Amino acid sequence: MAEPGVKFATRWGFILAAMGSAVGLGNIWRFTFMAGENGGGAFIFFYFLFIIFLGIPCVIAMITIGRRGGHSPAGSTRALAVAEGKSENWKLLGWVAIIVGFLALTFFSVIAGWVLAYLPQSLMGTFVGITAEESVQLFDAIQASPVGMTFWHGVFMVLSMLIVARGVQNGLEKTVKVMMPALFIILLILVLYGALAGDISAALRFMFVPDFSRVNNDVVLLALGQAFFSLSVGGGGVMNYGSYLDKQASIPRSAFAIAGANVSVDMLAGLAIFPIVFAFAMEPASGPGLIFVTLPVALGQMPGGQIIGTLFLLLVLFAALSTSISMLESVVSRLVERPGASRKRMTLIAGGVAWFIGLGSVFSHNIWSDFTPLNFIPMFEGSTIFRIIDFFVVNNLILFSAFFIAVFVGWVMSKDATCEELGMGDSLGYRLWLFIMRFLAPVAIFLVAVVTILSY
Repeated sequence: MAEPGVKFATRWGFILAAMGSAVGLGNIWRFTFMAGENGGGAFIFFYFLFIIFLGIPCVIAMITIGRRGGHSPAGSTRALAVAEGKSENWKLLGWVAIIVGFLALTFFSVIAGWVLAYLPQSLMGTFVGITAEESVQLFDAIQASPVGMTFWHGVFMVLSMLIVARGVQNGLEKTVKVMMPALFIILLILVLYGALAGDISAALRFMFVPDFSRVNNDVVLLALGQAFFSLSVGGGGVMNYGSYLDKQASIPRSAFAIAGANVSVDMLAGLAIFPIVFAFAMEPASGPGLIFVTLPVALGQMPGGQIIGTLFLLLVLFAALSTSISMLESVVSRLVERPGASRKRMTLIAGGVAWFIGLGSVFSHNIWSDFTPLNFIPMFEGSTIFRIIDFFVVNNLILFSAFFIAVFVGWVMSKDATCEELGMGDSLGYRLWLFIMRFLAPVAIFLVAVVTILSY
């Protein structure tokens, strides 16, 4: 390793960082519009089930690989496989996990750039009294500007690079110790505002009274996909952070804390957004534009909406940054394992490449909006670069990586190794976790992947 002995200073620092890796745009942006489009309470019911029975066990598995291996995801899977007398080619699993996060970062940064573009607009009072038509025009204007999108995409990437370049304790840990508590404080303020100024009873019914008549195969599959996406299952972030976790810390407790924080943010985000949506008789199934088109209209008509809108955008920015630094760190941690590699230089290279690749997603919304390079493949007909990368990451690579992570801890790592690392002994809880990793998780992920591919 190029950075021997690097650890989080405290267990709390690890938990906050891992929470940040899981808590992001997937919770505040994606969860709310996914729940809105797929029946609210019914979608959330299945989402909870998948978090408990598949998400948490997979998070435990990722932390176990990281801490046991003590390297980047690629280095850890290689070292653990060799230690068990298996092929060193298992390092490819670690590389897939790194690539999942890296590719996600390239388009994730573009979406986060929209948030940065909206912040000055909110501070200037642009949303005060804005109409639905004007809100759509504003969002379209931001996306239509290749220069503006490139600039904000670059600003967000630079912010992520500045944090990662400072290292684990001085950069990652210090940042999340401020950013994650601030995120929860802002969320609670927004929930209180939504309860006082919005229709909280309608939001509670929508979120917590399931209408199972709206459930179909798509809803169940989307709930599982959201559970994995939300917890960063299949990505390299949590696995990489596991390598920085002290040996005395409990992996199962850490995983439950991460999942608990993740679900809490989901619920709080829903309770902040849906009361405002229902108060103005807006459609919760507004899709990806929910927070960029629908909410500005509502907040622009509410007392204190300018302040609340700005707080909301800061919340989304903090959530985006906490995830992006984990995505970038998983790449940098691998690069600095090379002899003589400088963390700052490797961060600049990795961040620069991610920014450059992200230009494809930037231009997909404007000058390349008609460029659909994979039209010869039926499932990609009419898909821009942005849509293609999103499809590969969310619908394919995450599932592929999650499947083999389960196989790796269930069948490649020895029972003695996982039992020792989890510190649970040969207890009922350990045996249940091992059963899920060996049988339930691989079968469930495989079925989801098959159905997803067939649906296209």
